[in-house]
Parts: sequence; structure tokens; C-alpha cells
Amino acid sequence: MSNSPINVLFLCTANSARSIMSEGLLNLLGGDRFRAFSAGSKPGTQPNPHAMALLQQAGFDTAGMYSKSWHAFEGADAPQMDLIITVCGNAANEVCPVWPGHPVSAHWGYEDPHGDTEAEKRASFEKIFLQIRRRIDALVALPDQALHGAALVQAARDIGALEVD
Repeated sequence: MSNSPINVLFLCTANSARSIMSEGLLNLLGGDRFRAFSAGSKPGTQPNPHAMALLQQAGFDTAGMYSKSWHAFEGADAPQMDLIITVCGNAANEVCPVWPGHPVSAHWGYEDPHGDTEAEKRASFEKIFLQIRRRIDALVALPDQALHGAALVQAARDIGALEVD
């Protein structure tokens, strides 16, 4: 079995909230077994400040995090992904690039965090952050033998089906 970490790419349309929080949490909790990245099909100009604040509160250094296009992961010099996880319905329904190495994929759907007031927005982001955390916890708890091939496909899809509310 390889000692290389499992490379995971989280995709969302804007790469500003759900995918950014997923990347940060997996990098925080995944130890040396995982390396997380995130991108969007139509990236925003910057990560959402609520998402960044929650990651910082969890202990993740957000320096260097930015919204980026999924095209950044298509080139020969990009890290080769093992697992692609879409975290919003739009990204799940889009035609994705052909990724180098043909990684497996799964969908972990989350609502778009929203609210009319700052308090409502903050509460919505906190709810989604906890849902993401539950799935990341399930992923990092997998035994090494579940992190390759068909076992990884099934595990990632099972985690996506978890009730996380």
C-alpha cells in the first residue's frame, strides 16, 4: 500500500464557501493521509468571510486560500487527484473536465449558506460547517484498505448519503 496521501478535490460553482470549508477541514483533520484542494466551475473573486472565519476558529490557517477555477487541476503539472467530491447541486450537474488519472467521484450535497441578516448568515454557515465536519470525520475514520479503488468509491458515496443534519 502506498504511503502517498489521498488527494481530494472538492468542487462547487463559486469555490467560495462549501468547497473552501471542505478543503480546510480535510487538511486540518486528515493528517498525513489526505491532501485536500478545492475549486469551482465559475470561481468567485474571493472566499466568503464567514467560511474563512469558521476555518480559523477551528484552528486552520487560511493564509493562501483563494477561490480558483477547476481548470487549475487539469494540467500535467497539477496534483493528480484520487477523489473528486462535488458539494453543491450545480457542480454535480455540470460536465466536469477529464481529470488526469481518472479519479473516482462522489457527491456530498449541502445547501447554499444564506440569510437576510448577518446573524442568519452566520447561523447558516455554522450549520453547513458542522454538516461538512461530520462527513470529513467519517472520511478520515476510514481504514486504509477503504481508501483505494472500488472501496473508496463506495465509501465516498456512502458518506455522501449520510444524514448530517
